[in-house]
Amino acid sequence: MARIAVIGSCITRDLWPLREAAPKDLLYVSRTSLASLLSPPAAGYVPQADPPAGLTRYQHMAVEADLQKTGLAQVMAHRPSHLIFDFIDERFDLLRLASGALITHSWELESGGYLAQAALAGPTAIPRLSGACDRLWREAVAQLAGLLQVTILREAQIILHSARWADHQARSSGGVQLLQGQPHIWDGRPADLEAHNAMLARYEAHFLEMIPGARVVRARPESQIADPAHRWGLSPFHYVPAYYDEIHSALTELGCT
Repeated sequence: MARIAVIGSCITRDLWPLREAAPKDLLYVSRTSLASLLSPPAAGYVPQADPPAGLTRYQHMAVEADLQKTGLAQVMAHRPSHLIFDFIDERFDLLRLASGALITHSWELESGGYLAQAALAGPTAIPRLSGACDRLWREAVAQLAGLLQVTILREAQIILHSARWADHQARSSGGVQLLQGQPHIWDGRPADLEAHNAMLARYEAHFLEMIPGARVVRARPESQIADPAHRWGLSPFHYVPAYYDEIHSALTELGCT
């Protein structure tokens, strides 16, 4: 039976919960960037046992993993047969701390009040679409490529779940229409859909150049449609059921069952 690890977002996580048939051995690492995942931990940060008000325990643990940099160690300890990456969570800006560590500026980090800790005070923002962020991300991919060769992860099949923000949404009456409203990273932080999709194309091309043995799964363009009826609400990366069906089928062919 496959032992699956995901470093990515809900677009991959939801492949199984939406079917209520998650593999027994599934590890999910989210709300991180490759640049943050491979950074040193936030020096002086004091872990919190309980989630702040408004966050679930899972959301809290995702932030804690990003701050303490335990995500990669969790993946290695899991000894995955299949390691799946998707880059939808790469929409968040990065923050550089005074210690030099990088962290992911997720909604959970912001709303959970973690930045009030002295160890995280006064960070320097690195906008996601900036050249500086691009360089940091590429450096992280080079580090990752090395780790995939010299650690237990060399035994895993590397899979890239290729995805884009949808620019159309399903209509309740049938058919599709242009995505309604301005996409947001989170409420109050509007995002440029075309710029993020261009970034995802660059990221994926570089990832495959550095890790040429990776397999790629992607849905047909006509299935890359946002779903207003999605369990998490309308978003450019909350897709119609056909999307998940196609990706799930492709992963099944690669042994992810």
